[in-house]
Amino acid sequence: MLELRALRKSYGGVPALDGASLAAYPGRILGFLGPNGAGKTTAMRAVLGLVALDGGEVAWQGRPIGLPQRRRFGYLPEQRGLYPRMRVGEQLAWLGRLHGMTAAGARRAAAGWLERLGLADRAGARLEQLSHGNQQRVQLAAALLHDPEALVLDEPFSGLDPVAADALAEVIRHRAEAGTAVLFSSHQLDLVQEVCEDVAIIDRGRVVLAGSLDEVRRRAPHRRLDLALEGGAEWFPTLAGIELLGKRPGWATYLVPAGTDPAALLADAARAGRVTRFSFQPPTLSDLFREAVGA
Repeated sequence: MLELRALRKSYGGVPALDGASLAAYPGRILGFLGPNGAGKTTAMRAVLGLVALDGGEVAWQGRPIGLPQRRRFGYLPEQRGLYPRMRVGEQLAWLGRLHGMTAAGARRAAAGWLERLGLADRAGARLEQLSHGNQQRVQLAAALLHDPEALVLDEPFSGLDPVAADALAEVIRHRAEAGTAVLFSSHQLDLVQEVCEDVAIIDRGRVVLAGSLDEVRRRAPHRRLDLALEGGAEWFPTLAGIELLGKRPGWATYLVPAGTDPAALLADAARAGRVTRFSFQPPTLSDLFREAVGA
């Protein structure tokens, strides 16, 4: 298990991390979410020892980690760090050697990942000759080629088209199925809800919501109601605590207190017209995110 324990870090007196704690488990994918400037990148850099913390610690399998453990991690930084003029295959093999692989093992792993990611024919190209999406795939290969025990990915889906994002998501799932602990950040909440089993939301340096996605949705103080009335009639709820979340052509979405009786909701809505759509569900990840960060 990868643990971030009460991490603290300030820059010029401004806290970037203010006691942030979370855990990523082997074989599971943790989506790490937060507004811009909330502390996600600082926390992920701390895992790799790239940030000198003011307090707290990072642990792997219950023990504080050092360089030997970090060499077994894979990291995809937000600011991509490969050499643009170096040939793709050579660069990956060289990075494998830095992780302690033999020369032959590094070459085999580089070739294998390029094949798996659909880039075998680009091994001899310079990185700068590749499209943005393909450069992203090479960066992912660099994070994976030494068969890491934990994978830390900072905005891995940034700038990818839907096809490339789906391919990357599939690779991440396969790594988790193989027992890797995966921690990744993203602003694409729908994708996180689709890919992740666990979620942690950070705001102003503090983790304000964490747990399995199913669990945090179940324990949320609100439920999501999608409602449509015949002829586009509007519903003005008489029950307490109901908030209009948004309107779409023909229907509207509301946040409803979790303890509200769905039958009472339906009866109240039916007074405004014939109900043609009624869906009462746990909140989406987007709903949880807005509540957690006060958006």
